[in-house]
Amino acid sequence: MTSPDAAAPEPSTSDTSPPALHTTEVGSTGPTVVFLHGLFGQGRNFTQVAKALQPDLRSVLVDLPNHGRSPWTGTADYETVAETVATWLRATYAAQGPVHLVGHSMGGKVAMVLALRHPDLVDRLVVVDISPAPSDGAGEFEHLLGALAGLDLPALTSRADADAGLADQIDDERVRGFLLQNLRSGQDGFRWQADLDLLRRELAAIAGFPVLDDVAPFDHPVLWMAGERSAYVQPEHEPSMRSLFPRTRQVTIKGAGHWVHSERPEAFVSALRVFLTAAL
Repeated sequence: MTSPDAAAPEPSTSDTSPPALHTTEVGSTGPTVVFLHGLFGQGRNFTQVAKALQPDLRSVLVDLPNHGRSPWTGTADYETVAETVATWLRATYAAQGPVHLVGHSMGGKVAMVLALRHPDLVDRLVVVDISPAPSDGAGEFEHLLGALAGLDLPALTSRADADAGLADQIDDERVRGFLLQNLRSGQDGFRWQADLDLLRRELAAIAGFPVLDDVAPFDHPVLWMAGERSAYVQPEHEPSMRSLFPRTRQVTIKGAGHWVHSERPEAFVSALRVFLTAAL
């Protein structure tokens, strides 16, 4: 039996090996559910959720390209990122059949594009607090990226220094803590683990959603989950969602904002477990 944080299977070293995405596996029984995080996030953001889903589901927590311990790729457009994840899935966890796919925010857009482009890889899809439409939060993320870029990394002597340096521009301690998970220290000082320059340069693409005229609707079960206090899912988004994903069931988590899984974890886990384990 694998440990709760066992690493995912190592890809082969041949020329046909899948992309070297960093992943962590939590649990060893039940169907496989793959989690894709949002902007600035990492797979480990879903660790507590994944542990709560045991033993019903085996979870795989992915660091998306340009985030966490996964490689920097030089591009952040959704179609390219979705193809990268699909290629990795086809060679690893989906090699024997489709998996469940959960994506939050940016990861939700990646998940939607992947499901539409490669429906054979996905059994059930969960889209968390995002829509298949341009998002209105680009200004907020531009501000956050600017604040991170403004930190004088060579002058830092501790993570507390970084937190203090961000406090004037980001007054929410929880947001600062979330962002600072991307800060790493080593013998040469502090560095950003995420490719902040790329994310800032391609923020317009990240805030948008690609035009997918050449795909058929994804005719598998979909759970579209929204936070009650979030603005990322609006009534005007529903026609597009149901056109692309006709078997969508929408659920709103009361009291939650954009980070549904961390703000209301019990409600999130309950909705996720019911949807992913129900006989549909």
